Amino acid sequence: MIPVYLDNNATTRTDPSVVEAMLPFFVEQFGNASSMHAFGAEVGTALGKARKQLQALLGAEFDHEIVYTSGGTEADNAAILSALETQTGRDEIITSAVEHPAILSLVAHLEKTRGITVHTIGVDARGRLDIEAYRKALGPKTAIVSIMWANNETGTIFPVEQLAGLAHETGALFHTDAVQAVGKIPIDLSASEIDMLSLSGHKLHGPKGIGALYVRKGVRFRPLIRGGHQERGRRAGTENAPGIIGLGRAAELALEYMSDEQTRVAALRDRLEQGLLQRIGASFVTGDPDNRLPNTANVAFEYIEGEAILLLMNRDGIAASSGSACTSGSLEPSHVLRAMNVPYTAAHGAIRFSFSRENRDADVDHVLEAMPPIIEKLREMSPFWRERDVRTDAFNPTYA
Repeated sequence: MIPVYLDNNATTRTDPSVVEAMLPFFVEQFGNASSMHAFGAEVGTALGKARKQLQALLGAEFDHEIVYTSGGTEADNAAILSALETQTGRDEIITSAVEHPAILSLVAHLEKTRGITVHTIGVDARGRLDIEAYRKALGPKTAIVSIMWANNETGTIFPVEQLAGLAHETGALFHTDAVQAVGKIPIDLSASEIDMLSLSGHKLHGPKGIGALYVRKGVRFRPLIRGGHQERGRRAGTENAPGIIGLGRAAELALEYMSDEQTRVAALRDRLEQGLLQRIGASFVTGDPDNRLPNTANVAFEYIEGEAILLLMNRDGIAASSGSACTSGSLEPSHVLRAMNVPYTAAHGAIRFSFSRENRDADVDHVLEAMPPIIEKLREMSPFWRERDVRTDAFNPTYA
């Protein structure tokens, strides 16, 4: 049985060419880029090239707008905490109800410990932001808005360029967690009003433990980690040279394969969704079908538990997830699906399938063959399935 990996929003396989690019910086070009000798200089030159590679993927105007971090979580935290320090007289944050825990946990902590006012904007049944509520929340006390570019569970894309413009009308900064968007959809920050953007290497076939925060030129910034002068004084600590090199190569490959993500990968996702809906009743796709990532499908199977589905899928060699891997282990349904008012009978059975450029038609074929008997078996054991009222099986905001 050939395993099928469809959990690429949790992490991607590091591309072999990325690993190849990284290897010399462990044992051959091992110098510290800050050192004043040839060993350091050759590493510094390589880091400069990697920064240019990431700059090209983001469409950033200047390479020094990129600050390397340990990943998306650190980048998110650095952006929000910096804004609170630099935006004098402003102590309010605006975010959405469907953000990653890297944002929601931080703002909840700030609200509790520092008295920061947090406005959490809701979404509709397709996961789209309530724009009117967002407009009303903006004001002279808003320090920063942090709205994700694309949701990690449903793939729904938010109009971040528009949201950034509205934030600037009130003098607020705008940050976007673009961890799921970078490398999957075209981004041109030079033509955007976005002030800060977070990304993570392992979401685009790069290594784990490396990410970046884009900070637009002219935006005041206070470092989260203080110490040495690395990253122009914006993030202390000896540079993770292998990770930075790997992220640079991953960015270069992502730009090369962008059209493949938009076409072939999207076609795989669509074929999987259509095949599952045709074969399995009482199921539906969550999120916005008209404006979402090309690789993400979140399918809700009513009246059964997602954990049980994943267990049987794993036995069939299929890897997927029940919502976000970062919140797994809880019996509560995803906070994203709850915010979308997906009924508990369906939210508990939602499975996220996330593709990458490495997936092929055979992967979809295997899932379409394996899933119907899995769902049938679990529903036979489910008292909720037996006791359901078919007259209420009508929640289908996406494909109704």
